[in-house]
This record gives sequence, C-alpha cells and structure tokens, in this order.
Amino acid sequence: MIRAAIFDVDGVLLDSLGIWWELGARYLRSRGLVPREGLGQTLFPMSLSEGAAYLKENYALPESPAEIQQSIQTLLREFYLREVQPKPGAPEALAFLRCRGIPMALATTSPRMLVQPALERTGLLPFFSALLTTDEVGEEKTSPAIYRQAARALAARPDSTLVAEDSLYALQTAAGAGFVTMGVFDPMGEPDQQGLVRAADIWVSSLEELPACWPLLNR
Repeated sequence: MIRAAIFDVDGVLLDSLGIWWELGARYLRSRGLVPREGLGQTLFPMSLSEGAAYLKENYALPESPAEIQQSIQTLLREFYLREVQPKPGAPEALAFLRCRGIPMALATTSPRMLVQPALERTGLLPFFSALLTTDEVGEEKTSPAIYRQAARALAARPDSTLVAEDSLYALQTAAGAGFVTMGVFDPMGEPDQQGLVRAADIWVSSLEELPACWPLLNR
C-alpha cells in the first residue's frame, strides 16, 4: 500500500524542460542575434557557465561570459516566475492523492529560487509538506539521499512511498533504495523511454493517468 509520495518537479509537475533547450536562443534573440540551427541540442548538456562561454566564443558577443551567464539566469528566473505551467493532470493527480490522505514531498535538482516561486504561482506548492533540493541535501540524484530525507520528512518507509521521476537514472536510484517508482513521460526529457518503462514499477504518459493506475499500486 502506498502511504506517501515524492515528486520530481521539472518534467513531472512543471512543463519546464523546454526552456533548457530554448534558453540560449532566447538570450541571443534578446540581443538581436539569430541562433543557429541545433543550438539547443548543443547547449542542453552544458552547465550555465559552459553555455555562456560557448555563446561568447561562437557569437562574438561583447559581454563577458559572466555577464552572459547572469543575463541567462535572469531569463530563467523570469520563465519560472511568470511563464511555466503545470503539466497536464498534475493538479488533479495531487488533489487525488491528498483526498486519500497521502502526504507528499518534492525532490528536485533545480534550485529552490527557481521552483518554489513557480510552484506557488501555479498553486501546486500547498499540496506538499516538504521541498528538498539536491543543492541543499549536498548530493545529486545518483545518490538516494534526497529520497531518504524526503521519506523521513513524511514519516514514511521507502517500500510504501511512491517516487515519480521522468529521468531514468533518478528513477533507478530510487528503485535501488527500495522505493516504489512511477516513470512519467515528458517529450523533452528522458531519451530512453523504453528503459524508463522497464525500470519503473508503473509508467504513465501523463499524470492524468494516475487515478486509473492507483489500484495497481495498491494491490
């Protein structure tokens, strides 16, 4: 029986992964420049500092890499603060769990300063009793530390706690620590969807499917 739930944020609750592909192009357009084809694919694996250095080198920008990074961070904060929307079915799925007395926590790799305002604006934050970030925990999701801390915050055991993730590596980490796992599809996210399907206890193409899947998780 599921007694608690832990949700990732980007790609699971918030429709935010696209901005990470679009961010470099947004910055260049704000400077009156035309981004080259494939820029998002090039920048996506890079850190913000690496991406800023790449833009400086490849687009002859007058700003320093540090200034470019600062401007990109401002665009990112504005997106989370004003634009990002919940993924389809997210509010309804959270309400479904709350009606069943399931306490919930958030476990994210994104900085609190980005996701907390977005969750507040979209009305999702009140569903959760804890928000944990990998920066604050001090370990990435290759370690189960964030899930274990979230479970402790919910006073729940891993084997009765559902973890919802859109990334294969994170879901495998949670599964390895004894959590029940739900893979969530995002078109901008995990490229190995078949791997996610195989690794998860249950997989959904949208959180709209959670109520229908609930009996399968509570057999």
